[in-house]
Amino acid sequence: MKKTHIIAIIVIIISIGAIIGTIADSSTYASFSTAMESPGSELHVVGFLDKKKDMKYDPAVNANLFVFHAFDKDGKTCRVHFKGSKPQDFERSEQIVLTGKYLGDHFEADKILMKCPSKYNNGSASEFTEVKAKA
Repeated sequence: MKKTHIIAIIVIIISIGAIIGTIADSSTYASFSTAMESPGSELHVVGFLDKKKDMKYDPAVNANLFVFHAFDKDGKTCRVHFKGSKPQDFERSEQIVLTGKYLGDHFEADKILMKCPSKYNNGSASEFTEVKAKA
């Protein structure tokens, strides 16, 4: 075989591996009800912070646990545990996207993507901020 054929085969194998890895790592958008029906499955839940309920973050006790309540677009409320610190300006977020799994009686979030009002456009435009849990 020629060197060009070998290089082409290697490039094809790497491309196939990247595609399979991307497909295997992808998760789907769902509601809290769907997450409850399939515990342990990695999902994205689009929702809103429930400002009527308390948020718990005590760095003196556990700096890597932030507990709050959120509701999805269907109105279903769920307690959320985020293994990380409380994101800055979390209360101001318009919308949140939670990536994680439903475990037991709560949603365990690995990442929080917040849609916050832009500080440069008097709140008319929005920007996204992503927060990842600590490993």
